[in-house]
Amino acid sequence: METDNQRFNATVQPNSAFLAELKEKLPEFFTRENSFDLEKFQAALKEKNVSELGEGYQLNFIGKDYARRQAGEMPTTVIVPDEDQNNGAGKNSQNLFFTGDNLEVLRHLQNNYQNKIDVIYIDPPYNTGSDGFVYPDSFEYSDDKLKEMFGMNDDQVARLKSIQGKASHSAWLTFMYPRLALAKRLLANDGVIFISIDDNEQADLRLICDEIFGEANLISQICHKSRASISNDKIVSNNHNQILLYAKNERLVFENRKQIGTTPKLTGFNSQDEKGKYKLVPVDGPGGAKKGNPFYEFLGVSGYWRFSKKRMQEMYKQGLIVKTANNLQQKYYLSKAEKSRKTVDSWWDEKFYTSSATAQLSKLMNGNFFDTPKPVSLIAKMLQMFTYFNSQATILDFFAGSSTTADAVMQLNAEDGGHRKFIMVQLPEKTYHTNSDGSEVPTKGGKAAYEAGFRSIDEISRERIRRAAAKIKADNELTLPADFDGSFKHYRVVKPSRMTLDRIEEFKPETDELVLDTVNSFSSQTLGVPGNASGEQTVLATWLAKDGYPFDVDVQKIDLAGYQGNLIENNRLYLIRENWSSKCTEKLLNLLGTHALNLQAVVIFGYSFNLNDLRELENGLKQLDGNVSLIKRY
Repeated sequence: METDNQRFNATVQPNSAFLAELKEKLPEFFTRENSFDLEKFQAALKEKNVSELGEGYQLNFIGKDYARRQAGEMPTTVIVPDEDQNNGAGKNSQNLFFTGDNLEVLRHLQNNYQNKIDVIYIDPPYNTGSDGFVYPDSFEYSDDKLKEMFGMNDDQVARLKSIQGKASHSAWLTFMYPRLALAKRLLANDGVIFISIDDNEQADLRLICDEIFGEANLISQICHKSRASISNDKIVSNNHNQILLYAKNERLVFENRKQIGTTPKLTGFNSQDEKGKYKLVPVDGPGGAKKGNPFYEFLGVSGYWRFSKKRMQEMYKQGLIVKTANNLQQKYYLSKAEKSRKTVDSWWDEKFYTSSATAQLSKLMNGNFFDTPKPVSLIAKMLQMFTYFNSQATILDFFAGSSTTADAVMQLNAEDGGHRKFIMVQLPEKTYHTNSDGSEVPTKGGKAAYEAGFRSIDEISRERIRRAAAKIKADNELTLPADFDGSFKHYRVVKPSRMTLDRIEEFKPETDELVLDTVNSFSSQTLGVPGNASGEQTVLATWLAKDGYPFDVDVQKIDLAGYQGNLIENNRLYLIRENWSSKCTEKLLNLLGTHALNLQAVVIFGYSFNLNDLRELENGLKQLDGNVSLIKRY
């Protein structure tokens, strides 16, 4: 018995992710059978007199088709909530921290965070040969399966598998490609991504980003002076790194920045509130329809507006949009108007040195655990560029490292009272290895962390957030907003054990035999991770993300004749536990028939239901007047 995601992954092709994105953007070029109409597309191109398609160049590397396929696969892991953290310090937090493989985390986030991330910053491995990077994929597919999936011959399969455990350019590109492709889908339409890199992979990174984001969406390649010291054993001592800045849609980002930058003349600030002096300026989009300004009704006023409806709603919540007479006005504060007129200047400043960041982090953590952490001021500079007028922004870093990005988000919120949210992702890289006799020995670079009690990098990363938040609270005791968010919810992304997968494969839904206690096989204890999550909580967290719900969605428990179900937003019911019976079906149908419950769907964990109970529930739902769908998942 294959899981739903395994069945999906078995049919994925290298172009599956691309076709899905193409269908979302250009549905008119797909047939009723979901096939791409190439002739129609070519005809449309000819009508536009596009003739350059046969020219140009593209980046090719060993493993590219495999990497493209990875970008289209669904996750094969489960999301295990850290109940100790999430019901403790992180209970009311909107920040998220994921421990696990960032490729799997990005796959999970496709469902509930697609087009919702405002800024991404990553500091990936530089593939210098000394940073420990090796390609991690074990190529679980057989040689015959690889040949079938990609049309390869024996030599080509051997070349693909040759990158396993290597630090070659092809290995690095195969590693980065699916992660960047998935990251692009998470970005909001006016979102941006910053990527730190050094000269070793800068050229390859730029080519791969040109392919994924589009050459036209490169905003800048920024030269960042990372250290002041000089290396005398080199012909040229490079003391800088590169930061590539790409947009999902450069034109949209430019228009947004232009609106921010062209503030009214610094006169007429006659009104004042608790935030300072301000002036009111009409929100009408100059030029109206001619310049493509959106037309819609807001607060009972219709017109062509300078901002999208989503942006207007955010600004209204922040008190920046007010209604006067029959028009809408925007509050321009004097301090922000002055600051917004300043363009981006030097990234060549000693406050951006890695050495200063190392010293600050060592002081905060009482130990030197990271060689080259990025300065908080550097990340804060990036965030200020694109979140100064969007203090509700969501920021993602899926190579979290020491969680500098989370620290920068919290510091900016402390400065301006914003409510920016962070999502951190970090692989649980161990600070030790285990000898054959079972003894633990610190790794080459992990000795200080191991001796301080940290067994993995993600533990350090989370502790840094806690200590940074405590310091921010202490330093801003009198001015810190009451709703300052200095914590996070924590989830571990874990692959089920081979035993669990084998038991699932044995399950036959067409019989009345159950694989008993399947739910418990997904508990944190059975999966071998901390957090005290039950199997039901793990399955539910995984499915809620799959169905597009945020991680802080309210889960209401509902009693069904002694069986506890999970009700979400009063329209979707998740039934995961075992021991469903006819009495449970009777109770549910009664609640639906009397309209005490108004559901759109009932989602069940197929392994927990025997065939007779499942048929009884299915037939009962069909007989109701309402249209309640039954979704069976395996």
